Amino acid sequence: MAHVKGSGSVTQHAQGKRHGKRLGLKKSGGAVVKVGQIIVRQKGAKYKTGKNTKMGRDYTIFAMMDGIVQFGRRFGRTIISVVPQK
Repeated sequence: MAHVKGSGSVTQHAQGKRHGKRLGLKKSGGAVVKVGQIIVRQKGAKYKTGKNTKMGRDYTIFAMMDGIVQFGRRFGRTIISVVPQK
């Protein structure tokens, strides 16, 4: 019998039980948003900011004004903008 518990025996049971980061789209195109509402949470700048949106230091894109979310393409990149409601 071993006198010491085998290394990694505890971590084997814990793998796969970590909570997810809840990344991804929070608002789809055409959704109504208010100032400061999060549109996308992402790892790295997969989506770029367009008009009336800003990117946080963790690459979260959020609305800078009330309006409707709009997705577009520019230079092969997906751009997220917020257009004012009429």
